[in-house]
Amino acid sequence: MEKCAWALAGPLEEQYHDLEWGVAVHDDRLLFEFLILEGAQAGLSWATILKKRAGYRNAFDDFDAEAMAGYDAIKIDTLLSNPEIVRNKLKVHAAVSNAQAFLKVRQEFGTFDEYIWQFVDGRPVRNAWKSATQIPVTTPASDSMSKDLRQRGFKFVGSTICYAYMQAVGMVNDHTIDCFRYGQI
Repeated sequence: MEKCAWALAGPLEEQYHDLEWGVAVHDDRLLFEFLILEGAQAGLSWATILKKRAGYRNAFDDFDAEAMAGYDAIKIDTLLSNPEIVRNKLKVHAAVSNAQAFLKVRQEFGTFDEYIWQFVDGRPVRNAWKSATQIPVTTPASDSMSKDLRQRGFKFVGSTICYAYMQAVGMVNDHTIDCFRYGQI
């Protein structure tokens, strides 16, 4: 079975590719989880984040935005000493402020899903890449998403992070056309 080349880097990447990457997500909690994880990945490999994903779920109350929005200095210090997550002060603080911004967006739009999917007109963009070298790292949609998220107080949401997020949550199908998942998604 053909797969996207990056999925062959290791068993975690392969499992993630085969089961999650590119599948349309409409669950607010999972959308929030991916937003935090994509931000945490900045400057690191996705494999590093996949290895720490369970640790993130434990440390961040299963990505419960209400709980995370209320984290105080003591909780943040605990997180910064937790080896199960990326202990970057800026990224940990960003996760807390992103939880607060997430709750505001949800209050305004009813769901984060309603808000975030507007950047692709509510339906996945189906690309048709022959090779991974054709896949962009940003698009006008990710530029727009990044700008809007930043205006709403989100951190670690540059256009490249937003495009990776769009790929992860199925807003775009960037499986190469020879990949078995391309047609399934």
